[in-house]
Amino acid sequence: MRQILVVAAISLPLILSSNGHAQGTIGGAAEGADAGGRAGGPVGAIIGGTVGAATGTVNGILGIDTRPRFREYVVRERVPSYHYDSDVRVGVVLPEEGVTYREVPAEFKAPGYRYTYVNDRPVIVEPRTRRIVEVIE
Repeated sequence: MRQILVVAAISLPLILSSNGHAQGTIGGAAEGADAGGRAGGPVGAIIGGTVGAATGTVNGILGIDTRPRFREYVVRERVPSYHYDSDVRVGVVLPEEGVTYREVPAEFKAPGYRYTYVNDRPVIVEPRTRRIVEVIE
């Protein structure tokens, strides 16, 4: 228990000091705390929130300033939109078939990632798992 709290205390300032990907940090913290709370109660929520915030920060693939330019690029490319029956959010795993995945161009500095449209919203996907890592608003 003490080790868990020490890890949380060390990790939290590092996570909060990274404001470049604030949206991913906040969203990741909320999702992590929710999942951790369900699995391990209050301590699980604390640890889940810390881990989720770190994941959300890492998953903030595009910087705040790059998102509008990337969105314009995706709209120009006219990728077919995949219909998904639930909320489009970070963590959703998309199917292998029926979705058009395209490589994120090098100019956006997100090597190895793909993008697509889901419910008319551009998203960035980790290609190996097909997991949405960023929703472009």
